[in-house]
Amino acid sequence: MRRFLSAIVLTGVLFSGLPSAGNFSTALAQRKTGAKAAPVSLASQRSVETINAAELKDYLSFIASDEMEGRDTPSRGLDTTAKFLAMNLSRWGFKPAGDDGSFFQKIGLRRDYLEKAETKVQLNGQTLILGDDYIPYSRTANVSAPLVFAGSGWFVKSKNIDAYRGIDPKGKIAIVVAPPDGLPRGITRTDITGKRGEDYMTAGEYAQKRGVAALVFIPDFQYLANWDRNRTRLTERGVTRVEKFQTSPSTLITVNPAVNSVLLPQIVAAPRLANALFQGEKQSANAIFDSIYSDKVLDSFELNPEKQLTLAIKTKSESLATQNVVAVFEGSDPILKDEYVAVGAHYDHIGVGLPVNGDAIYNGADDDGSGTTALLAMAEALAKAPKRPKRSVLFVWHAGEEKGLWGSRYFSENPTIPLNKIVTQLNIDMIGRSKKEGDTNVRNANLSGPNEVYVIGSKMMSTELGELTETVNKSYLNLAFNYRYDDPTDPNRFFFRSDHYNYAKKGIPIVFFFDGEHEDYHRPGDEVQKIDFQKMEKITRTVYMLLWELANRETRPKVDKQLPVLLSGG
Repeated sequence: MRRFLSAIVLTGVLFSGLPSAGNFSTALAQRKTGAKAAPVSLASQRSVETINAAELKDYLSFIASDEMEGRDTPSRGLDTTAKFLAMNLSRWGFKPAGDDGSFFQKIGLRRDYLEKAETKVQLNGQTLILGDDYIPYSRTANVSAPLVFAGSGWFVKSKNIDAYRGIDPKGKIAIVVAPPDGLPRGITRTDITGKRGEDYMTAGEYAQKRGVAALVFIPDFQYLANWDRNRTRLTERGVTRVEKFQTSPSTLITVNPAVNSVLLPQIVAAPRLANALFQGEKQSANAIFDSIYSDKVLDSFELNPEKQLTLAIKTKSESLATQNVVAVFEGSDPILKDEYVAVGAHYDHIGVGLPVNGDAIYNGADDDGSGTTALLAMAEALAKAPKRPKRSVLFVWHAGEEKGLWGSRYFSENPTIPLNKIVTQLNIDMIGRSKKEGDTNVRNANLSGPNEVYVIGSKMMSTELGELTETVNKSYLNLAFNYRYDDPTDPNRFFFRSDHYNYAKKGIPIVFFFDGEHEDYHRPGDEVQKIDFQKMEKITRTVYMLLWELANRETRPKVDKQLPVLLSGG
């Protein structure tokens, strides 16, 4: 195994107040020959060599094994993984920072199941087929009403967008299209200004304000391409929610997460139902669907008043639980140890799903088994370091990231340590895959290379944090930092899509490390044998050295920029 530190010289200028970094290979040679030993390198003082590709592979081979069954939230596999993390943390002397002196911060969940035998949707008395004609969001409903078409459903005062202009939607069922980015066509996030609820409203918020009885979505191509998976997830397994966040957004329906911030009855219409809804109307279903991808804005209109849609949806519920795994490595400075550098990853994935080539287990080796494993390796390195950092280090393995950032949101709203004592949060979500030379797969087009990583958010809130992150990297392994997605207006919205965002919302500056989406993203092929462990070692070591520098600084990084705001679904 290659030792990446063998040719590295770290300057004492960067790591002020600590011994200079001597050449690690030279020090070894001097010990062998009996010559006077050179100063121990800074990397060795921090036991960074403990983090190595072989160790990472061992840990990840367990975490992303078939026996963990894809680590869905909640699931037996996720619970087993949590116990594995806690066992190691206990062995290494970490302080439990969960509930009741444990490493587990318990999160109450509720799962709503459809009572399929008692769920019925009818159009003019004709019963539609559950799962084929429509997919319901599992909220109890008993609505029968005429329909209106309301475009994107949004209200944006500055752009003169009013989905219900010229029509009265009160007591009626609104049909809305679901643009892939969640925004009305021709509108970007920079166009949304003013006060939410007054100057702009999402489709769900505006529907609720106007007294709409229920919502019907015309989905985009992506949702239709995953129709079978969504049908299984929403009609067979039920919809799970965090009890505390019953009125919060959910990403379980992905056509337009914004509408799920309200509790209106909702269904997604399959093409056959869409055709029936718009048969004989001012606009055809094809025209409605085409409007999702064009800049042409269709006027809202009332459908034939004799056309009635009836939603009779019945659900049952059960109480469940999951957990974040939370631990503290106490710092050495009597004053600074009351502050924390937080590191996080989500240890869940999406569980068992539709088979692809006979494989139904979505192992999530990269997403985010790689981040989960990186945190575990950093914890072990800290425990084996000869000295402790000055500040304490907070480790949080978040549950439910794939369901809508549940774990990080729960922790940020129910912190087990004071949030104002967290100086920075470092988030690792997918760092194990790299684009191979000659790879022409279009789904790997944006995957980072073997010595490259996307860095997101380091400069969005704190100039100082961004500069420090770059300086540590350049003085250490000098990875290629790619800032392509370091932009809140980027259509991928990666800044808003992982657990760091919930810390950023609380005013904590963050850095997010990410390798990019690839051909196995959210597919069964995301397996251990496809991980580039040499790359994973380099990134994990780099984050670890950044952690140390943040923990030993006399002052915390200054927040000097306003947090970008998530305008859809938040």
